[in-house]
Amino acid sequence: MANPTCPIIALIGRPNVGKSTMFNRVTKSRNAIVDPTPGVTRDRHYERVVWGDRTFILVDTGGIDDNPEDLLVNHIREQALAAIEEADIIIFLMDGKQGLTPADYEVVELLRRIDKPIYHVVNKIDTPKQEMEILSQFYELGIEMIWPLSAEHAYGFNDLMDGLVKTIDEGDSGPELPDDTIKVAFFGRPNVGKSSMINRIVGEERMVVSEISGTTRDSVDTILTHGKFSYLLIDTAGIRRKGKTKDKLEKFSILKSLASLEKCDVAVILIDADEGITEQDTKVIGYALDHGRGLIILVNKWDLIKDDKKRQDHLLAEIGRQLPFVGFAPLLKVSAMTGFGVKRLFPVIGAVYRQYKAKFPTAALNKLLQEATEAHTPPIYKNKRLKFFYTSQVGTRPPKFVVMSNSAKGVHFSYQRYLSNKFRDGLGLDKVPIQLIFKEKSGGKKK
Repeated sequence: MANPTCPIIALIGRPNVGKSTMFNRVTKSRNAIVDPTPGVTRDRHYERVVWGDRTFILVDTGGIDDNPEDLLVNHIREQALAAIEEADIIIFLMDGKQGLTPADYEVVELLRRIDKPIYHVVNKIDTPKQEMEILSQFYELGIEMIWPLSAEHAYGFNDLMDGLVKTIDEGDSGPELPDDTIKVAFFGRPNVGKSSMINRIVGEERMVVSEISGTTRDSVDTILTHGKFSYLLIDTAGIRRKGKTKDKLEKFSILKSLASLEKCDVAVILIDADEGITEQDTKVIGYALDHGRGLIILVNKWDLIKDDKKRQDHLLAEIGRQLPFVGFAPLLKVSAMTGFGVKRLFPVIGAVYRQYKAKFPTAALNKLLQEATEAHTPPIYKNKRLKFFYTSQVGTRPPKFVVMSNSAKGVHFSYQRYLSNKFRDGLGLDKVPIQLIFKEKSGGKKK
């Protein structure tokens, strides 16, 4: 079974030691399945990676904090501090050709003070002979285990990756959850009321089983029983506001939210009714959609605008304008402070979750497809009428359907959207994302 947690692994080291080469080796190796998340990986400094059946987010810190005006030692020290603070596992990369430097000594001293898995790696070692000649000087750092590597030529690479996967396995103790526990993660900027909302929920239910430390700092998971069902409530680290902290830390906090998305079924996004929807809010909602998670929008602090109809209308219109791509997501007006609207949350979570894991018989799906194509004849593509032969469900969480056609490339976006809406209406999937995958009967496919 895939690891339920998704640790952040940070690459730190001086400029030109090979961090980017190492990053590219991990994310592009034929042994690694790379799943680039839109909106996250444009600058190529972090990617979600699956190695074997273990998932992690790899961060190249050289791209997070790259200020040429800093003194070299200060520069690497700040990178290391950011990674120490926010990452779950650290790879400290040193340069075998250049040898030991004062900056290497300083970072090793910093790393001694923390209780996290650390991999001390010496790069640019291409052969066993070089390993014998070069590695000995690095043991002057007083490190028990030093990993030789050629990020460029892959020497020592598989051994290092196997070590990382073993560390991820050892850290995956995870809570024992009751069967069919619904995992709900709460996202939002600091002071939007995530913890207050969870406290309000827990205080009203008075049925907390236990609290579990999360895989990253500032994350606490709470197991809750409500009615016949169990819930894992995940309080994530907040997406920090620009200007309140350094950019590199804001990016780390976004990564931590992505890690929480890996282990939840339903993402609850809190928006501040007083401040309105922000770019950070839309980013996290986009990430949740990219991950195929169930989604609920909570407009918190509604009590602050409850008597101002004009502000209410403006806020809801703005949310609709900025989030046209998640029109299926339920939106609730709530107040963690007063408790207004909070009792409606559990029924909505239940409705979203039921749709999220719903399964449908093939016969009903094919009848739905036939009715849809008869009501709206498929278009012509390259002088041929598009034909849809049959459909079947290939997955849940969210529901995924394959539709077989005579030309997957010929299915225009507008007709894809039409079929998607027909599936939603016919199957009662009005509260979750769904995925239609078009394939040609001969075996070609279009996602």
